[in-house]
Amino acid sequence: MTSVRPGAADRAPGPPQLQSVLAALDVLDCFTTAEELGVTDVARRLGVAKSTAHRLLTALCARGLAERVPATGHYRLGLHLWELGQLVQDRTPLRHLALPMLEEVRLRTRLTTHLSIADGPDVVFVERLSSLSGISMLGERGRRVPLHTTSAGKAIAAFNPEVSQARVAAGFPVLTEHTIASAERWEDCLADVRRRGSAVSYSENLPGLASVAAPIIDTSGVAVAAVSVAGPTSDVLGNVDRHARVVMVAAARLSRRLGG
Repeated sequence: MTSVRPGAADRAPGPPQLQSVLAALDVLDCFTTAEELGVTDVARRLGVAKSTAHRLLTALCARGLAERVPATGHYRLGLHLWELGQLVQDRTPLRHLALPMLEEVRLRTRLTTHLSIADGPDVVFVERLSSLSGISMLGERGRRVPLHTTSAGKAIAAFNPEVSQARVAAGFPVLTEHTIASAERWEDCLADVRRRGSAVSYSENLPGLASVAAPIIDTSGVAVAAVSVAGPTSDVLGNVDRHARVVMVAAARLSRRLGG
């Protein structure tokens, strides 16, 4: 059974125009876990009437934020969202600074290489350079994941108290048997990351996937992003110390570029 997302049905009363905008954003969020959805699916996920879901989808389609698939009658995200997303990428200065260094990290490790930032209790991979070995375990999965399940999230949270507390406040959803599941384990993990200067994740987000990350520090001494490498557990943990040194060097160079 599909659970009802907190959103339009549970929101406190407010100006009708604002409520309509927030409800439309709730609809877009429904597609984070599904490529296509029908009106009934959206209504169920939001806990609203089918007529309301249809009205919201129609409005989104009119602005290119969603589109109807003729073959199925379902809906999917529209190309205008992709255009907006590209603008965000193109206007992110850190990404432009990082790209040459990320390519160097990928060449040295032959692993999938990421630049990540924290967003609330999650980590978002804003750049991904695929593994030179041709092995891809991530696909489109994992652009946004709970930060306690990744080395990048741990690396940022260890040097950013606000990010760490955001995860504590949101709780610790368990994705695999190795996922950190309590605030106590989280604090112990972050203390270890601070001692080492790097973080490791072992089958905590996806079974068989491991990663190593180091934080990028800004002028205030707070982590704002992370450089990480990821791949099959055997490829990563067999050379974990070497991979850690590579990402730490890249992250330190980026930190200096930021004045950190």
